Amino acid sequence: MTAVPTDAELVSRAQEGSASAFVRLVERYQERLLRFLLTRCATRADAEDALQDTLVKAFRYLDTYNPRWQFSTWLYRIALRNAANSASRNQMRDAVVDTEVADEAPGLLQECIRESERENLWLTAKRLLSDEVYAAMWFRYAEDMSVKEISRALGRPQTWTRVSLLRARKRIAAELTDEGASGKESKAYG
Repeated sequence: MTAVPTDAELVSRAQEGSASAFVRLVERYQERLLRFLLTRCATRADAEDALQDTLVKAFRYLDTYNPRWQFSTWLYRIALRNAANSASRNQMRDAVVDTEVADEAPGLLQECIRESERENLWLTAKRLLSDEVYAAMWFRYAEDMSVKEISRALGRPQTWTRVSLLRARKRIAAELTDEGASGKESKAYG
């Protein structure tokens, strides 16, 4: 039985010119990156475009990758930038669509939409948290990255990451248990 090569081994081979090694890296990360980008982009098409841009840039700049860092951290950093670029391109379009939906949806439909969003943890997190804190939450709980890896991916100190994750958990817990509306502080993640 052949041992599964590590990211570091595949990156090294890809840097030496092995296209098949890079293809294996793509196969290893494309679904995870797409899931992450789907939470950061307005549409699936935008997420797929950001994914493609991420993989193209990773290939193009693979020679700049520093092996002392995890490959996944480097790759997610590229994906974050591409998602931000996608968001910038779509910001104006989204503002127009949001206004049209708010004007046309009857009160009951709006209430159902709000309740559905409230029940979905990730939608709630996206609504309540800044993009950077949301990314930290996603990396920690969806991608199971360590605080150290998250800090590297976001370019923030580990203390910021720990504090942001703690505050985010408390804020989401308060919102989901309706304690945010009554002013009580959640003790669930204290």
